[in-house]
Amino acid sequence: MKITITGASGFVGTNLIGYLKPIHELNSLSVRYVNNQKIEINDNVVIHLAGKAHDLKKVSVPTDYYEANYELTKQLFDAFLISKASVFIFMSTVKAVADEVRGILNENTIPNPKTHYGIAKHQAEEYILSKEIPDGKRVYILRPCMIHGPENKGNLNLLYGFVAKRLPWPLGTFQNERSFLSIENLCFVIKELLENEKIPSGIYQVADNKSISTNELITLIAKSLGKKSIIWNINSSFIKKLARTGDFFHLPLNSERLQKLTESYVVSNEKIIKALGKPFPVSTDEGLMKTFESFRN
Repeated sequence: MKITITGASGFVGTNLIGYLKPIHELNSLSVRYVNNQKIEINDNVVIHLAGKAHDLKKVSVPTDYYEANYELTKQLFDAFLISKASVFIFMSTVKAVADEVRGILNENTIPNPKTHYGIAKHQAEEYILSKEIPDGKRVYILRPCMIHGPENKGNLNLLYGFVAKRLPWPLGTFQNERSFLSIENLCFVIKELLENEKIPSGIYQVADNKSISTNELITLIAKSLGKKSIIWNINSSFIKKLARTGDFFHLPLNSERLQKLTESYVVSNEKIIKALGKPFPVSTDEGLMKTFESFRN
């Protein structure tokens, strides 16, 4: 099978190429939004990973998100519809649905994104869904939660560094649950979508089987380091007051950062598991341990 991949140089792209290369012919397509450009597709499959992710430094302008995540996706999907390609996979995000989750997020949740990143991804989803799919073509919209894996330099890496320094985790009284996604499980899902024509087109959330608390993450990281975790159960009201002080004095711990560290975000993978008819190859703990162990090298 000949496959065109956009965003091939990114974290997901490089891992996916390594995963699919032994069995498929892969071609990288470097694309950037240009007004009225025409994109030509000659392969059997398009996997659209390219886009603009969250700007943690907050230096991007809103237009960057809409051009990279919405307008470019429109152009690529229009090219797919008139091409001979039979499969289109769009990498969206759970943030296209919600930035905060109460309970468990699933595909039936009414989208209400709050950030330009999430809104642009949702607009791209809506555009894809608005088009009539020709017979013989399959279209998948994947909404992964936080993806992790070896060499991924994200928030887990920062948390790992905190534990590695033997610093006590002071937020032990906060109880939360978060979903994560091993890059190996994501690659497995994409491979199955390519090879199983019986999986119907549609939107699929992708997350590991089990959610995990931040306290459990701290314990797993310590285990990967061969150490015992240090978790302090400081009164939550005191921590919140300290965070509000941080808002005023611009300290490392402020209300926004405290919310990010302690909020829950649980994502259901029931629909994709049922569609695949088989379990994910990597458990939640196993995938996280692989990621943490890679940080040591």
